[in-house]
Amino acid sequence: MQISLYTDGACSGNPGAGGYAAILVATEDDGTIINEKEVSGGERHTTNNRMEIKAVIAGLMALTTPTPVTIYSDSQYVIYTMTKGWQRKANQDLWAELDAALKPHKVKWKYVRGHAGHEYNERCDKIARQAIQTIKQSAERERS
Repeated sequence: MQISLYTDGACSGNPGAGGYAAILVATEDDGTIINEKEVSGGERHTTNNRMEIKAVIAGLMALTTPTPVTIYSDSQYVIYTMTKGWQRKANQDLWAELDAALKPHKVKWKYVRGHAGHEYNERCDKIARQAIQTIKQSAERERS
């Protein structure tokens, strides 16, 4: 069995309301999909980069056992920080949370170009944007 984790984060304004999404896909060695699981959420006042990191954390936290996982993201910020040693100048809290979430797993990182027709990246983007709308609607209800 193989696990692929597709992630995306989005923001309406930067900073602004943000959403994140992760899709875990378990496949047999022959590529047959066994299971898919979606995870999403958001915050009222955040940044796009924070949501990109949060998406990976949420996806990893949804794994119930230590496992090899390939993480796909359109965030150069996340991918290159983890693979090329980009400095972690901001979001120290989330980087620490990500490091902890990574510990039990054997991880490979893959960059995918955003908005280029990749099925799971497009789905993650849509789910993250829906999370933003949920956050905004919740804020509106509270103001009413």
